[in-house]
Amino acid sequence: MKTIYLMLLALAGAPAADEKEARLLPEGAGKEIAGRICLNCHDSGNFRKARWSSEEWSDSVADMVERGAKGTPAEIDAVVAYLAKNFGKGAPVRINTAPFAEIKVVLGFTVAEVRAVLEYREKNGELKSFEELLKVPGIDAAKAEAQKARITF
Repeated sequence: MKTIYLMLLALAGAPAADEKEARLLPEGAGKEIAGRICLNCHDSGNFRKARWSSEEWSDSVADMVERGAKGTPAEIDAVVAYLAKNFGKGAPVRINTAPFAEIKVVLGFTVAEVRAVLEYREKNGELKSFEELLKVPGIDAAKAEAQKARITF
């Protein structure tokens, strides 16, 4: 009975987690559709850590549709355009909303450094500047400096 209760509790919390993740996605055309279609199956770390071309995003989304993702052709096109714009080659990491996977993979931060950023954000709110990021305890300033052009607030 306890196991069933825990499973139901986890399922009840899932939509709230999806909504929170969807709110943290970058603003822009296609955000709502991408959140609805993509976050229905996996968390945003799956795609936020990628920096692919439009063609690569198109292939990836087509694969998801083959696996059961639902959307009209126009919605699928909107998702591809949204992902290519916000997570394409050269797209910056939005340090105030980026999940663990994006910070670790795209910026090359260690697990400890990512945890430090996430804990700092949770305790102090959004980082206001690159200088504030450098003051986060546990951040390698030289590593952050090398990634400065890839970080936005």
